[in-house]
Amino acid sequence: QEQLVQTGGGLVHAGSSLRLSCAASGRSFSDYYMGWFRQVPGKEREFVASISWNSIGTYYRDSLKGRFTASRDNAKNTAYLQMDSLKPEDTAVYYCAATLQSPVLNFRAANQYEYWGQGTQVTVSS
Repeated sequence: QEQLVQTGGGLVHAGSSLRLSCAASGRSFSDYYMGWFRQVPGKEREFVASISWNSIGTYYRDSLKGRFTASRDNAKNTAYLQMDSLKPEDTAVYYCAATLQSPVLNFRAANQYEYWGQGTQVTVSS
């Protein structure tokens, strides 16, 4: 059973940067395709970014391209989400997720991921 533990997040001003981490324990981390999602109250969880097993494939929500960067360090069993130039509308609970699917049929869909982190709050003030 894979466990994902998230760190990072917090309260920042608009224009600031944050880095979220997602540490995995269990089977080989390199077996997992990783995704990042976010959710605000009353709305569905939405796709933020994803990264393939070998980091060659990274994908982003269109509106976040150029500001958010997904990465991973398989030797450290950790995935990262670097968030720059943060805006108030980025305020949400952010989740990392992992799937063993290969290939991943729809990496933008939350229901494609079997394992989830506990979520971390990111609040961006104006």
